[in-house]
Amino acid sequence: MGWVYLTIAILSEVTGTIALKASDGFSHPLASSICVIGYCVSFYFLSLVLKYVAVGVAYAIWSGVGIVLIAAVGALWFRQIPDLAALLGMGLIIIGVIVIQLFSASHTA
Repeated sequence: MGWVYLTIAILSEVTGTIALKASDGFSHPLASSICVIGYCVSFYFLSLVLKYVAVGVAYAIWSGVGIVLIAAVGALWFRQIPDLAALLGMGLIIIGVIVIQLFSASHTA
């Protein structure tokens, strides 16, 4: 169940971050509301994840996957294309998440 909660936490955080960009400094009420709700839902589900997954691993996956998804949405939606260094960094993040999942014994609480 922890991985389902983590998926919800990640998607909610990505939604909140994209809404933060769309809120234009909290000047658009709908986007601002979606941002706050997205972050609240994300932190709630992240707190549930910690019953099943070690805090360091959960946070690494939550933040790492979130970074990559937000960069992808930013590239597609806002035309903010990452340069080669950013792509390499995100590739290393993805590799790190894979290494944790495949080889770390500390991925459970």
